[in-house]
Amino acid sequence: MPATSLKDEILALKKERGAIILVHNYQLPEVQDVANLCGDSLELSRAAASMKGEVIVFCGVDFMAETAAILSPDKTVLLPAPDACCPMAQMISAEELRYAKTRNPDAAVVCYVNTTAEVKAESDICCTSSNAVKVVNSVKQDRVIFVPDRNLGRYAARFTKKEILPWEGFCIVHDQITSAHVAAARQAHPDAVLLVHPECRPEIIDLADHVASTSGIIHHVCTSQKQEFIIGTEVGILHRLLKECPEKRCFPLSQAAVCRNMKKTDLKNVRDALQSLCPRITVPGEIADRARGAIERMLAL
Repeated sequence: MPATSLKDEILALKKERGAIILVHNYQLPEVQDVANLCGDSLELSRAAASMKGEVIVFCGVDFMAETAAILSPDKTVLLPAPDACCPMAQMISAEELRYAKTRNPDAAVVCYVNTTAEVKAESDICCTSSNAVKVVNSVKQDRVIFVPDRNLGRYAARFTKKEILPWEGFCIVHDQITSAHVAAARQAHPDAVLLVHPECRPEIIDLADHVASTSGIIHHVCTSQKQEFIIGTEVGILHRLLKECPEKRCFPLSQAAVCRNMKKTDLKNVRDALQSLCPRITVPGEIADRARGAIERMLAL
C-alpha cells in the first residue's frame, strides 16, 4: 500500500482510538512523520506520563514501551514491532544486578532507561543519556553501580567525585564508532562541528566538539551559528535534523551507525497495531510498582 494511504489510515485510526504516537529519533523517516511527538528517551518518558490519550503507540524498542506501560498502567500501550529489542538492555539481568548489589552493599544503583522493567525494579533511580550526570550526582551514596552502559557510566564519571562502578554493557551502534571514523569525517568536512552521543567510547568523546543526547544534538544544531555538523549517533536522527534545521548541513560520522531494531517499525505495523490494539505491552504489578519508583525519582529531578 502506498505510504500516503497508510499515513491517512493511521491518522484516522489515531483520532478514532484516542491514541498518541510516540516516536524515537532513530525511527524511519515516514514513521517520524506520523508522530505526536518525536524525541529521546527522556522526552518520551515524560510524554508517556503526561500526555492525554487512551492508547499509546510506542515506535521504538521494547524497554521504551515497558517504561510507558509502567508510567501509564491504565492506558493501552502498543509496540508495533514486538521483536524490536535493545541488545544493550539484554546485557544485564535482574539476577545479575542483585548479585552485584550483594558485592557492593554501600553503593547506589543507577540504571540507564535502556534496561528491562525487572532491572529497573532492582535500581534506586533511572537515568537517560541527557541526565545521567545529574542523576549520579543526586544520589547520597559515594559509590554508584551504573548499569548497563559502560560508556555512559564512564562519561558520567568525568563530572562527579563519586566512584562509578560501570557494568560492561554497551550500545552495539555507538560502540562501533572508531577514531578512524572521526579522522575520515574531519578530513571530509574540516569546517564541521563534531557532535557525539555519550554512548560512544571514551576516545570518541575526547575527540568531539560537543557531547549530547539525541535531543541535545538537535537543539545544538538548530541554535548554533555554525552551518556544518558531523553527527555521531544513529543515522535516523538526520531526518529530524533536516526537518527542523533545513538550512544546516549535517553529515553522519558513520554511515554504518544503523540500529536494525529501531528500523523494524514501519507504517504498516503502526496501522495494524492501531486496528487490532496489539501487540500490547504490560508489566506485572509488583515489578511495575518497584520500577515506577526508580523512573519517577528520575523524572522528579
